[in-house]
This record gives sequence, C-alpha cells and structure tokens, in this order.
Amino acid sequence: MARRPDLRGIPLIHWPAFLLVTGFGSGLLPKAPGTWGSLLAVLVAWALPADRYTEILVFLTVGASVGCVVLGSVGERLLGRKDPESFVLDELAGQWLALLGTARQDPFWAAAAFILFRFFDIRKPLGIARLQRLPGGVGILADDLAAGAVAALLCAAAQLG
Repeated sequence: MARRPDLRGIPLIHWPAFLLVTGFGSGLLPKAPGTWGSLLAVLVAWALPADRYTEILVFLTVGASVGCVVLGSVGERLLGRKDPESFVLDELAGQWLALLGTARQDPFWAAAAFILFRFFDIRKPLGIARLQRLPGGVGILADDLAAGAVAALLCAAAQLG
C-alpha cells in the first residue's frame, strides 16, 4: 500500500504547489489516485464552454505539462518518493491531451478517451514505460503525454470512420 504524505509536515508556503500536483487533492483519494486525477480532468473539460473547448483544452494541457516539469522535483520531495502516486498533475495533462482527440464534448468520446488513456497509462505498452526513467518532472510527465497522445490518435482515427 502506498504511503500517504504527512500533510502536517508540509510548510504553508508549499501548499499551493502541493494542491496543484495532487490535482486539488484528487490524488489523495484512496485506491487508484491516477484514475481520480484523470476523472477530474474529464469533469473539468466537460465544464468548458463548447465554443472555446479546443483552445482551452490546449491551454490546460500545456499549463499542466509545464507545471509538472517545473514542480516535479518539488512534488517528489513533498510527497516523499520518486513519481509518487498522489502526484496527478501528469494525469491531468495526459487526459486533456487524450480528450483533444475527441475535438468535441461528447459523452461517448469522452468515455473512450478516458478508458484509452487509463489503459495506456497503466499498462504502458509501446515503449511508454521507458519514458518514466527520465529525470524529475520530465520523467513524471513523459509517459502520461505518450499515453494521452496514443489515446488521442485512436479516438481521432475512430471518428474519421
């Protein structure tokens, strides 16, 4: 069982970073924190205005990716291990990338992007697992972006047919 971070040991100045890397606490939920983070990403995307969906999703994906790289080592230190389970900012970035393959807010395609992203993020086929070996925030993020890209491509290709 994964060790839960001791929230009492986190200085107040680090709380904004802690909240961000844990997906506003979704990564602290019991059992499958990455899935909770991905679900949060889908819910946020669902709440976006339809006329600006794609542009805002790109902005969120890039922002979460940059945040993940910048805060990767801080998150590892705050959470007490390399690529900690409760660090889910990478899942947010990867899931939003996967949703970009849907190009619209449709429940079926949102579910497909969610399931495909979680499959590729958990199983890490196609060499995705090797990306985790990269250092710091890049290593935390790279496998999730790869999983999101594969999910996005599969969703986009399926919609063409």
